[in-house]
Amino acid sequence: MTNNMNKKITGKMMGLLIAVFTLSFSMTIVSCEDILEVDSDRQIFDPALDSQIDSIYFTLGIMKSLQQCGDQLVLVNELRGDVAGINEFTETPLRELYNLSATESNKYDSAYVFYRVINNCNYYIAHRDTTLHSGSRYVAMAEYVQAKTVRAWTYMQLAKLYGSVPFYTEPVTGLLEANEVKERRDVRGIYDAFVDDLEYYCDSLYAVPYYGNIDVGNVPGMGNKTVDSRKIMLPVELVTADLCLEAGDYARAARHYFGYLLKTKTVAGRYSAVPVGNYGFSDLEQRMEDNNITYISYPARSGDWSRTYRSAGAITYIPFASNRLRGVVTDLPRIFGFNMYEVETTLDELYLKERQIEYSPSYIKLSDSQDYFNTLRGAIDPEDDESGSRIQAVPLGDLRRYNQLTQYMKNDSIYAEITKYNEGNIVLYRPSMVYLRLAEAINRMGYPDAAFMILKDGINRETLVTDSINYKPETTTFYYETIPFLSDQNYQVMTAFNNQQSNVGGIHSYGTGMTSGMRSPYSLSYVIGRKFEELSERTGLVMDSVNCTINDTINAMEDIICDEMALELAFEGHRYTDLCRMARHKNEASPARYGSNFGSIWLRDKLAFKNPVVDLADPQQWYLKAFFNR
Repeated sequence: MTNNMNKKITGKMMGLLIAVFTLSFSMTIVSCEDILEVDSDRQIFDPALDSQIDSIYFTLGIMKSLQQCGDQLVLVNELRGDVAGINEFTETPLRELYNLSATESNKYDSAYVFYRVINNCNYYIAHRDTTLHSGSRYVAMAEYVQAKTVRAWTYMQLAKLYGSVPFYTEPVTGLLEANEVKERRDVRGIYDAFVDDLEYYCDSLYAVPYYGNIDVGNVPGMGNKTVDSRKIMLPVELVTADLCLEAGDYARAARHYFGYLLKTKTVAGRYSAVPVGNYGFSDLEQRMEDNNITYISYPARSGDWSRTYRSAGAITYIPFASNRLRGVVTDLPRIFGFNMYEVETTLDELYLKERQIEYSPSYIKLSDSQDYFNTLRGAIDPEDDESGSRIQAVPLGDLRRYNQLTQYMKNDSIYAEITKYNEGNIVLYRPSMVYLRLAEAINRMGYPDAAFMILKDGINRETLVTDSINYKPETTTFYYETIPFLSDQNYQVMTAFNNQQSNVGGIHSYGTGMTSGMRSPYSLSYVIGRKFEELSERTGLVMDSVNCTINDTINAMEDIICDEMALELAFEGHRYTDLCRMARHKNEASPARYGSNFGSIWLRDKLAFKNPVVDLADPQQWYLKAFFNR
């Protein structure tokens, strides 16, 4: 009986039937019952993938299978991290994720949904005829590269969530083959398996596949919405960079993040939350008055901060249908307080009192501890510039916390919705996330000031010329030669596209105002000094600018980047595995006096407020308990 049971369990994970999906499409608007429609009439074991249409069917089928992973990926990462909190309405499976007590019976602990994606990719890669061409153009190569990219990305998610995972690259079409899968790989093994192959395609001319726009249907509060099919695809450069970052190959990671940003001419943006108007907290204006803020000014911005996490500003996202009749839907809007699928027109029914995810105490403390940098006018002070103004830090906190929350009064009750999923999409990549991961890689390369530039000023020539306090001469060489954003050729490419400096607006300014320039109190010594104080208090080590080495500064800057990721990427489905990656790197590279288990203790302490049921000082306890980890 035991052997039969094991076969049944293994078969559930590995014996994955591959569906070939069809989609009625045009190069303008795709119209169908299901936004990524399934055609069950095609036979799954027919390897004759000998037309361009077959490639389109399979690629959209692969992307459809990602929909099955989406909710789990977000909830496992956010509930196990330090940003999300729970309340009286939180369901048991989410509570188990929150205190790290989830077992393989938890409905959000399913390796199967990831292996379904992988097996779809394996089947396509094994059977696709890549020599099919039209003239000089190989018509299947974009889809072929996408299948390899999605497979690597999915294995990477598995390894980050489960540790060492069963690994296979040939399609499994039956139970017997599934039982023969013996090899296991962790995240470094996944890197070793795929990075060289993916890197080959990073410098190619193969763009992500494009099939026009997909009609999603009417979304409450938004109207009719379409999805650009390019934005449901994963860029090979970013997946390659992420693999390198996870494996600690920092220079290679930075090179590929940079390669993508240059190739696509993507800048960090000019977004900022400003403390005026209604941001959902009635005491905000009173807090401004209490802190004697008499005038607020800020640079011209090209858009509202909230656009940075909406799909309009995304690089890649998983789209969901506008209702169950049109395809797969997501439960995330409901969990975050938005009644997306039950109403169509009535505004006061859009918001749910039974929101299940809150801000955690840790996140609120982090947000409230941030200073807001604003311009005060008319003050008489020797530090005033000739216009009679100066930038001052005031304890308003980071305003991104307020800007991602919507409040609504209904029947004398306040309904609050966290807005990151009220479009029904899960964003996988957006520009600020790429820049923050680039900063993480650059910092670990030994350039903490170059990493800080991404947070403070954005990468631009003017700052390097004028600001010798925050940036060393080596940083100029770094950005002109090593990661050459500012070389003559690349600078012209970026400025020609954006009609402005190559990367404007530091990411920290998105929630804290005027961070850029020498006039702002937000400086390298300011943020590093605060982190040294925290580290001294936590560890008992003497940490200050006199006693610390470059490795101390790198560790402190990594903590600063970690905080910025929490503030900028809250609830987007990355947090817990971001923390684990940094903890692993701290274990490997922190100064000797910190101890060999410093990263694990750092992770344990970060999540101690949740009272987890496992000891996170043991890295083996970081992972979900899928049946193959028993």
